[in-house]
Amino acid sequence: MSENILIIGNGITGVTAARHIRKMSGNNIFVISSESEYFFSRTALMYVYMGHEKFEDIKPYENSFWKKNNIELIFDHVTQINTERKQVSLKRGNVINYDKLIIATGSLPNKCGWKGQDLQGVQGLYSLQDLKLLESNTRKIKKAVIVGGGLIGIELSEMLLSRNIEVTMLVRESGYWSNILPEEESQMISRHIRQHHIDLRLSTEAAEFIGDENGRVKSVVTKTGEHIECQFIGLTAGVSPNIDLVKNSGINYNCGILVNEYLETNIKDVYAAGDCAEFQNALPFRKNIEQVWYTGRMQAEALARTVCGNKTEYSPGVWFNSAKFLDIEYQVYGLVNMNIPGEKNLYFENEEGNKSIRIVYTDESVIGFNLMGIRYRQEVCVKWIWEKYSIEKVLENLSEANFDPEFFRQYENDLIKKYNSLNPGKNVSHGKKRKLVHSLFNNSAQSY
Repeated sequence: MSENILIIGNGITGVTAARHIRKMSGNNIFVISSESEYFFSRTALMYVYMGHEKFEDIKPYENSFWKKNNIELIFDHVTQINTERKQVSLKRGNVINYDKLIIATGSLPNKCGWKGQDLQGVQGLYSLQDLKLLESNTRKIKKAVIVGGGLIGIELSEMLLSRNIEVTMLVRESGYWSNILPEEESQMISRHIRQHHIDLRLSTEAAEFIGDENGRVKSVVTKTGEHIECQFIGLTAGVSPNIDLVKNSGINYNCGILVNEYLETNIKDVYAAGDCAEFQNALPFRKNIEQVWYTGRMQAEALARTVCGNKTEYSPGVWFNSAKFLDIEYQVYGLVNMNIPGEKNLYFENEEGNKSIRIVYTDESVIGFNLMGIRYRQEVCVKWIWEKYSIEKVLENLSEANFDPEFFRQYENDLIKKYNSLNPGKNVSHGKKRKLVHSLFNNSAQSY
């Protein structure tokens, strides 16, 4: 007998859950969203603003895909969840019954209680509605202030620069994204930001936002009393789980909706996944809330199996992430900047100061890679971490990981030379020919 599977949210988590449930079952699937009628790539919104793509180009599936796969899309806003009756109420007045409910409502930009944060011209950047508001708020302006750093801050800065808008960025930490990046990489990105004519102000906090007689922002006041003129303020001080919907529903929450390792909430047949979910017990060296695109996808894949009767624990394997800081690509695999007992760091930076390789290791094995401006193969790095390769064995085979084009300068010898100089008598060397690695994982490791 078919069940009604109701999914709130049509981002990567909600849509991945719907697709995989459809692959495994003939259940009735409903996906509700008030943000957009169809799923789109959130990470590509910046390119729509910059004119590189049209919105239609960032929808991964044709509009006909959903009907062909018997997934019903509902463009409406959920106003209430009744877990006793197993119903959700919609803004337009409809009530939908469910057998199983998946909440995948994502995140909202943080507002930190600044005076004036609700002025016209002050906003975050997360949703499609935010993008439309940004178009309006930045029309014919000259100066903008970004409050906060991180990945969203750098993306928003790049978007504004593409329209010749002067950007000042306020970061309260002493280094850019220094809670994530090691010091050397943080300094590299700080230099790179300034080279792109962004006025990066480190150790600087906003105190309040000042508006004009029409209610539009005209300046930022810092905690030192400095006034910075602007016509737009981007709030990029992180995001928080979007959980307003579950309040007064009986579903337990803290910062996010509380779930166990199976993405189950405290209410039977109610699940949460993606940015809005908070694990009651985090996996070792991972956060309780994982607000990354690929973790939302992986949670949804595990949850789909559970919903279809094959109870599956979320087991993401080795941590990884990638991003772009203007012209510098960034990759991280495993444990970096985590202050693991006994950890050592082998770090190389090129003379131009725009490329670097960091390998984090202990006496037993390599535990992490941090790469700036250099591409390493994910499957190779994860294999080495998973199989506990020693630092010497990694260095001897380092060319296997390099994913840069053949005509790019290679830095393996520079890194090995540095290791040998720091460890007299080791004399590590590596083969000159690259090897293509195909099937690297056994069934006990996480595949991607």
